[in-house]
Amino acid sequence: MVSFLTAGTILGLSAGFAPGPLLALVISETLQHDIKAGIRVALAPILTDLPIIIFSLIILVNLSHFDQVLGFISIIGACFLLYLGIGNMKTVGVDLNEQANTQKSLQKGIFVNALSPHPYLFWISVGGPTTIKAMDQSLPAALAFIGSFYILLVGSKIVLAILVGKSRSFLLGNKYIYTMRLLGIVLIIFAGFLFRDGFHLLGIF
Repeated sequence: MVSFLTAGTILGLSAGFAPGPLLALVISETLQHDIKAGIRVALAPILTDLPIIIFSLIILVNLSHFDQVLGFISIIGACFLLYLGIGNMKTVGVDLNEQANTQKSLQKGIFVNALSPHPYLFWISVGGPTTIKAMDQSLPAALAFIGSFYILLVGSKIVLAILVGKSRSFLLGNKYIYTMRLLGIVLIIFAGFLFRDGFHLLGIF
């Protein structure tokens, strides 16, 4: 269970801190309104991702006897994590001038997260396979992975909303940049494990 808890924590932190549409919205709502508005946006994944998780798990369970298909999915997941990891390594800060529309914060967060490709890509190629692997061990292991992922995903965005509300310079400073680069290295390592699993399922080695 510890390994799945660790995986959820690392992936949640990386997703939470990574620059993207939802993070930009968290920042813009915090800057335009207040910290509470930014926190409401940060809560959006809790409301939008459950159907994505269920859909991904149903697909993957039905493919559980097709090793080659699962192998390709693992390779795609590895490429996705590699892409995110390299993106983290290149982080130089976040644009604090990103502007938002005038809709309500939580509604905007739900809309942005639901239309972003990242949750779908993550759960089909990374989160779903990891959850199924955890369920093979035990239900608590799967819950530990999903729970730690969302606690850190949402929690990190809430922390960023608070930091932006109190000190706008944080997202341009070295602490944020070094944190993102460290998480980038960890994501690249995870990508290596997924490549290994994918090649194994494909019978390459």
